Formats: sequence, C-alpha cells, structure tokens
Amino acid sequence: MNYGVPIRKQLQRNIVALISLAVAVTSLGYNTWRNEASEYNRNQRLISIEILRNLGALQQVIFHNTWDMDTVDKGNPRTGWVHVLAVKDLSAILDGNVSESAGRLMTTWEAEWDSLAPDSSSYSDVIDALESVRRDTHDLLRELD
Repeated sequence: MNYGVPIRKQLQRNIVALISLAVAVTSLGYNTWRNEASEYNRNQRLISIEILRNLGALQQVIFHNTWDMDTVDKGNPRTGWVHVLAVKDLSAILDGNVSESAGRLMTTWEAEWDSLAPDSSSYSDVIDALESVRRDTHDLLRELD
C-alpha cells in the first residue's frame, strides 16, 4: 500500500512556502501591534496637548484677573470654568496621575475661583493645582514611546 509522499519529503519540498507563511503571519502580528501602540500614543499626545492648551488659557484668565484686575472681560473667573471642565473631562482619558491632579484642580478652582487676588492663598492654591496638572501631563508625554 502506498499512502503517498512521506511528511518529511513534503516538508523538504515546501520549506520555503512554510517559512514565507511564518514570516508573513509574524509580520502581520507585529505590524498590527505597532499600529495599535502608535495610535494609542498619538491619542495620548493629542489629548495632552489639548490639556496644556486649556491650562494655558486658564492661567491667562487667572493672570488677567489677579494682575490686571480685569474681572469683567478677559479675567472673568467664570470663563475659567470652561477650561477647568475641559481639563477634567480630557484627563479622564489619559494614563498616569493627570486625572487625579485634574480632579484636585477642579476642587481647588471650585473653592477658590471667586476670591482670586495676587497675594492670597487662593491664588497660590489654584496656581499650584494648575502646575501639578501641567507637570503630570509633561511626565506622561515623556513616558510615551
């Protein structure tokens, strides 16, 4: 009885095809993983940049309020709420300590927004909370691939 070509002989004949298949599957897996990691890092960077932009805008509102004594136009502390809420919402998507420090910023702003003055503890508490979010965001950006 002849059962065909032995397995060893079939492997010898098709070794190039089998190696090509293994390389293709491995390459596809690596490429998929790399694309996912790159997309994740892009999203983290984009959100971090938006948070930094909102922190800058909030700091500008604070400076206009406390140093220019403009509580009506550019320094209206109510407009700071928009930036604080945006930072809080965006930080929920990020890794690391950004979400926690954004929560502290929100709590601090909620308690101190209506009593900002250049040499007050309110001013320094808000600026410290803002700088904490900024520092955590920079740390996150440094950790990305």
